[in-house]
Amino acid sequence: MTTTPAPAATREALGPTLIRLQQEGLDLAVVDADLGNSTTARKFKAEYPDRWFSFGVAEQNMFSAAGGLSTMGYTVFASTFAVFAEHAYDQIRMNIAQPNLNVKIVVSHAGVTVGEDGASAQSIEDIALFSSLMNFRVLVPADVVEAAAAHELAAKTPGPFMIRTGRSKERVIYAEGARLQLGKADMLRPGNDVTIVAIGTMVSRALDAAETLANVGINARVLNMASVRPLDAEALVAAATETGAIVVAEEHIALTGLGGMCAQTLASTVPVPMEFVAVPNRYGESGTSDQLMELMGLTPAHIVAAAQRAIARKR
Repeated sequence: MTTTPAPAATREALGPTLIRLQQEGLDLAVVDADLGNSTTARKFKAEYPDRWFSFGVAEQNMFSAAGGLSTMGYTVFASTFAVFAEHAYDQIRMNIAQPNLNVKIVVSHAGVTVGEDGASAQSIEDIALFSSLMNFRVLVPADVVEAAAAHELAAKTPGPFMIRTGRSKERVIYAEGARLQLGKADMLRPGNDVTIVAIGTMVSRALDAAETLANVGINARVLNMASVRPLDAEALVAAATETGAIVVAEEHIALTGLGGMCAQTLASTVPVPMEFVAVPNRYGESGTSDQLMELMGLTPAHIVAAAQRAIARKR
């Protein structure tokens, strides 16, 4: 009998995956800024204390040291909350991105699903910031299984990565052992009327929206664009060509997030009607994850409405 996996937060994949990768022979070093319990990186410390370096509440120091450790031959993982990684943008730019060092930055508790912690803890700009850094690859996994795959891909690929994970428990979409390919989207559902391009927490909501649309005779393609940078332009252009309308769904501001990247790609290739289900031009507030997703217009119902608008604009 097949059982449905319990919902899990994407942040939960980090610690166990680091332990497994070290056991498999990778030469890891893990740095922390006093949030290892929340990011789950601290699980690695229990197994490999000599490879764990804690810097306290000092993200700038942590990222600078991560760059230095990588020059000694280590594959370095540095994790903190997304908003605190933003504090160290200059150090990340100068000491990791410019010298193109082998550092993997895992930003946890991203987006508005942080919930009650409020606007100051809700990072809605992090994808934009990291995507603007030369040499960085940006991954936004849809569930805990894909998060483990993202960590493994980053660890086994030279150069800097940002992996975005979340606090809220989300539905598990992928079977254990699923893999993530850099620069490749995953078509989770075929369709020829409209394409929903989604990342992170919005992937399961995109699948729910596609089910609702199917009930009214609309066949929606769903693309999980977990590899934000590099973006799978080929899959995006094919979707625009074959379905004629695009909806981009992300727990991030649209202008400088995945929505802006998709719009730029299609504007120069296959311009089609597009709609954006994303954080509006405002900061968040305190509330439960579900309350904030409703407030920000990030629900399956909002995706359904956006898809219908995009289809109505098709020529």
